[in-house]
Amino acid sequence: GPIKYQGLDVDYQGQLYFPHSQDPWDGMYRMNIVVRTAGDPKSLASAVQTSIYHLDKDQPVYRVMTMQQLVADSLATRRFSMALLGLFAAVASLLAAVGLYGVLSYSITERRHEIGVRMALGAQTSDVLKLVAVQGMRLALIGVALGLLGSFVLTRMMKSLLFGVGATDPVTFALVPLLLGVVGFVACYIPARRATKVDPLIALRCE
Repeated sequence: GPIKYQGLDVDYQGQLYFPHSQDPWDGMYRMNIVVRTAGDPKSLASAVQTSIYHLDKDQPVYRVMTMQQLVADSLATRRFSMALLGLFAAVASLLAAVGLYGVLSYSITERRHEIGVRMALGAQTSDVLKLVAVQGMRLALIGVALGLLGSFVLTRMMKSLLFGVGATDPVTFALVPLLLGVVGFVACYIPARRATKVDPLIALRCE
């Protein structure tokens, strides 16, 4: 069947098989032997090597590896690139959460008088919590929306790094915004809880 001989990122362009004795390149290239096993392939390595020596004792046998190892080696560079991108994404998420928390904390400090007035006029803890959380989540959702628009454009550049998943995979585009939404909610919740602890008398007295 169709195989990807040059790499997973190279499209299938056809394959021709012929006896090694009729090699048109006169043995310029090495011969690769693939053995399908029912059990652990590593346990048959020595048996395969012995069989080759029985055919030609001067034939060198090297780079004995499983198909999983071969595929892993071919993807090593891309795995490193994706791991690096994942690390940058995690750091960016952390910085976004810290930044959102800082903005909300500063906003609450600036609005202590307003919050004190609201609570003095009868606002409940849930009302203050909702007020601050909605403000923070609005910022987070705007950021997620802008990020989604940018990602639809930038994913075209990442197609060569992806295998078995599309650049616009719907599951990924559903889970990542959800994850970022949770991060934004946590970053909003702590300042919101602090806002509910504001004593109206102290807030008004400070003003």
